[in-house]
Amino acid sequence: MRVAVTGAGVLGASTAFHLTLAGAEVVVTDRAHPGQATAAGAGIVSPWSSGRVDPDWRRIADAGARYYPTLIQHLAEAGEAETGYRRVGALSVAANRRELDQIEQAMRARAALASEAGEVTQLAPREARALFPPLHPDLAAVHVSGAARVDGRLLAAALRRAAERRGARFHSGMAGLPVRDGRVTGIRIDAEEIAADCVIVAAGAWAPEVLKPVGISLRVAPQRGQITHLRLEGIDTEAWPVVLPHSSHYLLAFGGSRVVVGATRETGSGFDYRVTAAGQAEVLNEALAVAPGLGSATLLETRIGFRPVGPDLKPMLGRVAGLDGLVIGNGLGASGLTIGPYAGRLLAQLVLDEAPELDLTAYDPLRPGVVAAGDETEAVR
Repeated sequence: MRVAVTGAGVLGASTAFHLTLAGAEVVVTDRAHPGQATAAGAGIVSPWSSGRVDPDWRRIADAGARYYPTLIQHLAEAGEAETGYRRVGALSVAANRRELDQIEQAMRARAALASEAGEVTQLAPREARALFPPLHPDLAAVHVSGAARVDGRLLAAALRRAAERRGARFHSGMAGLPVRDGRVTGIRIDAEEIAADCVIVAAGAWAPEVLKPVGISLRVAPQRGQITHLRLEGIDTEAWPVVLPHSSHYLLAFGGSRVVVGATRETGSGFDYRVTAAGQAEVLNEALAVAPGLGSATLLETRIGFRPVGPDLKPMLGRVAGLDGLVIGNGLGASGLTIGPYAGRLLAQLVLDEAPELDLTAYDPLRPGVVAAGDETEAVR
């Protein structure tokens, strides 16, 4: 079986990798647009810290977090050890004791349904700062031990290399979709047409451009995120936990003394690939209010990513009714690096006519009765 995948972000790369594990012939095309969400994303894997209540989102996000150790093992067996994935825990911070108690109660309820969340513990300000030294001295925290972080760039590259070693072919360019007799028959790159038994469109915020010529108006819009990388010279930040204030902002750390702070959520931005004064101010002001100890850090770079935001907070995963041979994977929004690797596994199962281990009915990409695209605001808890 030959499958064509458009888009080589974490969702497309994971789909390609899982298809090759099953022995499928895979062709992947990607235009490497500036602002690809995977390349800019923070990489927080802690769905239990989110306040989202939609059961379908929680189901797939929890499953995505649960799947990570298995995926990392698959990649290690394929010779890929550099993904930036590590369980470091997460701190949901607040200064108010009543708020902390509410956070702890909610977190324990979620963790009771997901053993991979680990232990939930309330920490005094001194204990929280011992884990993340730049924190404001008044902030206490609820700590969840199972939270992790991952480097989206490293992970997508590892998935791609592992897929290539198993025979996947990657092409540069935007794919067209040839249609004959009500069926997508493959992909077209420039003048070359590559036949395929199935095409998976996982092109993120650019997917509507791919799908419009075949009569599909995918309700996905780009949402700009500006995320800043800092360096604390000479400080070992490798094991620092994720920090989640009562907002859509966050802080997390990687090796190399790097601390990542962000991010803006700019609905209606279009594909405006710029770092703006207001965006930079928002990110830094929010970060320094939570962690004033970052004030002396070196500003390394600010990355821009366009999150593919769908009509609601649930992913868009599944076949397209009325157009055979076409599958869509999209709408992961700000949860791409939590859900994307696992969603790639589900799409591979679907295409190979296996029963996906998670029922995809609720994630129909063209489902009716949804709200307008762009509502991606949440309090991260």
